Amino acid sequence: MKLQDLHVLMTVVQAGSMGKAAQILNTTQPNVSRSIGELEQALGVRLLDRHRQGIEPTNYGRALLDCGAAVFDDLRQGVKNIAFLSDPTAGELRIGTTTFLAASFVSTLVDRLSRRYPRIVFHLVTGYTETLHRELAERNVDLLIIRGSGPIADPRYDFEFLFDDSYVVAAGAQSQWARRRRIEIAELVNELWVLPPPDSVIGSIVMDAFRAGGLDYPRVSVVTDCPHMRISLLATGRFVTIFPASAFRFLTESSEIKVLPVELPRARRPNGIVTLKNRALSPVAKLFVNCAREVAKPLAKRK
Repeated sequence: MKLQDLHVLMTVVQAGSMGKAAQILNTTQPNVSRSIGELEQALGVRLLDRHRQGIEPTNYGRALLDCGAAVFDDLRQGVKNIAFLSDPTAGELRIGTTTFLAASFVSTLVDRLSRRYPRIVFHLVTGYTETLHRELAERNVDLLIIRGSGPIADPRYDFEFLFDDSYVVAAGAQSQWARRRRIEIAELVNELWVLPPPDSVIGSIVMDAFRAGGLDYPRVSVVTDCPHMRISLLATGRFVTIFPASAFRFLTESSEIKVLPVELPRARRPNGIVTLKNRALSPVAKLFVNCAREVAKPLAKRK
């Protein structure tokens, strides 16, 4: 089996036909067919099914494609490792994270590490947890910094705990609620809420908090994942929201908002690093992980 033939197979599946793959590879369709045929002959199984709509991999083909993705990823990692050995101050890192962690904890890590190694390039991918796990499984990112709800059941991933995060109700420093010493969640049911979608982590916390008080989910005035938009709206003094408590340590705009004295039930989530099992981290990724442990240590000590 040749790596070139494996690359041809991956290109054919991505392109959907041998003709399109030949154009991408700058070769002829007979050469593409020959490579696929040699792979099938070497393995003794059919790798592709051909139909009117194009080409799809068989179960054997999908298994080989998964292996191929790992092989080429290992090669890329090896090249990066060699480059790092020749110049330990340079490299690239692809990080998957949520929007709020990107704006707070991860931004702090990037700032600290870039001061030590200014030639490292960081690529950030943000999204929901399910999407981020898929990005990691497909090796489009090197690691994840995410919040979880418990141990990861998927055996493909490793989770390293960094710190637990509680959640708090917040308003602008000019809000009428900012001067209160005690507030029941029921008092805020008719306020202008700015929140992420209901199916998010914070959405589930809001649901639990209001249900515990015998109330329905509040009417949300603005639905957004963008942390900076939520902070801008809080600064007007008219809106309320729920934030991770750690945000007040890392967000530069935290002076514009105030934590309200509201108790939230069961509002704690672990934050940590997710990596693929059996996938070696690059030297730059290891630097990032060590920096994450360093920054998280004071938070992990908090009760």
